[in-house]
Amino acid sequence: MPKPPRIRNRRTLNETGVFHIEEIDLEFTNGQQRTYQRVVGSEEGAVLVVPLLDEETLLLIREYAAGVNRYELAFPKGHIEAGEDPLTAGNRELQEETGYAARQLELLSSVTVAPGYIYHTTHIVLARNLYPHPLPGDEPEPIDVIEWKLDQFDQLLAQQDFTEARSQLALFLAREKLQRNP
Repeated sequence: MPKPPRIRNRRTLNETGVFHIEEIDLEFTNGQQRTYQRVVGSEEGAVLVVPLLDEETLLLIREYAAGVNRYELAFPKGHIEAGEDPLTAGNRELQEETGYAARQLELLSSVTVAPGYIYHTTHIVLARNLYPHPLPGDEPEPIDVIEWKLDQFDQLLAQQDFTEARSQLALFLAREKLQRNP
């Protein structure tokens, strides 16, 4: 594994409240120097939860996505708060966004989206054995909770409002896990 370049200097370009945008001066092991810009998320990262209401039914949410200026169908997700691990954060987000908690949580994977210029990790969690347990969230409007049958996998992927790459990946990972260990 190659040694990463040495960070010679860092400068904050902007602080948005959600993201920190910085410029970093790098020196590679061969002596080459370059300046890169990157968006930095939180150290804790985020969590995305694939909730199974029962063996055949997923829970999805439909909420406004400012990046694409439309309502998107996706899995519950959110930031990991200081002091939380991904499973604790996943259960909290699940309760805030769907009104259910999980008795069984499993980390499926931890992924980055665009590691060339975004420092951010999303932990994908499978949640099973759900029971009603709502928590108040910070959303500006109620979130629609959508039940989706697992045997409608292809139809979900064909939905024009199910475009988030993390949710699509999570769907594949969950299906693979469930096929191996129902």
